[in-house]
Amino acid sequence: MKRDIKFLDLKTVNAEIETELIVAASNVIRSGWYINGTNVQTFEQELAQYCETEFAVAVSNGLDALRLILKAYIELGILNHGDEVIVPANTYIATVLAISDNGLVPVFVEPDMATMNLDISLIEQHITKHTRAIMPVHLYGSPCWDKTLNEIANKYNLKIIEDNAQAIGARSALPGLNGSMVTGGLGHAAGNSFYPTKNLGALGDAGAVTTNDKELADTIRALANYGSDRRYHNIYCGLNCRMDEMQAALLSVKLRYLDAENDRRAVIANMYNEYITSCRVIKPAILGGCKQVWHQYVLQVHERDAFRKYLLKHGIETDVLYPTPPHLQPCYMKYKNKLLPRTIKLANSVVSIPISTNVGAEEAIYICDIINQYS
Repeated sequence: MKRDIKFLDLKTVNAEIETELIVAASNVIRSGWYINGTNVQTFEQELAQYCETEFAVAVSNGLDALRLILKAYIELGILNHGDEVIVPANTYIATVLAISDNGLVPVFVEPDMATMNLDISLIEQHITKHTRAIMPVHLYGSPCWDKTLNEIANKYNLKIIEDNAQAIGARSALPGLNGSMVTGGLGHAAGNSFYPTKNLGALGDAGAVTTNDKELADTIRALANYGSDRRYHNIYCGLNCRMDEMQAALLSVKLRYLDAENDRRAVIANMYNEYITSCRVIKPAILGGCKQVWHQYVLQVHERDAFRKYLLKHGIETDVLYPTPPHLQPCYMKYKNKLLPRTIKLANSVVSIPISTNVGAEEAIYICDIINQYS
């Protein structure tokens, strides 16, 4: 019997804890304090503890988190305009926007076709005298980290800036620069996104920087608040990139349920791994020793449009993340002639199937059956 399975249903996602969210929102309203208050401070402490870092700075969104890290490194004299940042070619455009917005140069590196993450084995050949940082992306909720990345950072004295927008709660098989295995705490700093569709999603835009570097955290905090270190005292030409009290309060509630959400996604992912047997699709890699949090469950499919139409005919919504890589976007046409065949192949073949709260065991089995019947 045909089922109707949405790709993502945010109303269902938030319904289970709606009462707690309403209480948190009401407390903020009644407090009369809506910016730079105790809710932000509390959430920062909770997030830092969760990511096993010394500091967290709550900001307006995930893009701003990455922008502020780079801007802070420039203010501190660690980066300079024109420096190169190695970045995966297969990523959402926000990763690259943060680099170019700061007058830095993105250096695109191809993905590993199995993990769809940055192919770390290709990094060293792209390092030049202008390279100052690497920005690995934990795409789709899978950690992008290994011994080689750690060694390259130390060998060339490069900053590792994680794009942790999709992987909060994930764990690497190996420790990062500071001993932690938690994404967001592996490198020198990390940008986190709490866009509503994320595993830890706000009810609006929100993000955060996590780091063990106090000087960096202090600089980011000032930059995000008009460049001020205290009221009416502006030490930088800053921005307005603060997280508000409402989002902080709601995120504190949702953070308590993040592990359960990630575990639930893992159950569905394991079912997909076991029961999808069609030779017409390529399933995502299972990373040994890691904890993947399955922000997306991404198949690679030849003739993707036909496959999506087939699933929709059977009531299964899908999405494509992402159909056009950053170097082929109109705003980055100067990079259009880059030879990135793996990236383009993935852009033409990836398709995400439902894995959020609205998918239970019965829905997962149904999705597997329909996929296995595809011919």
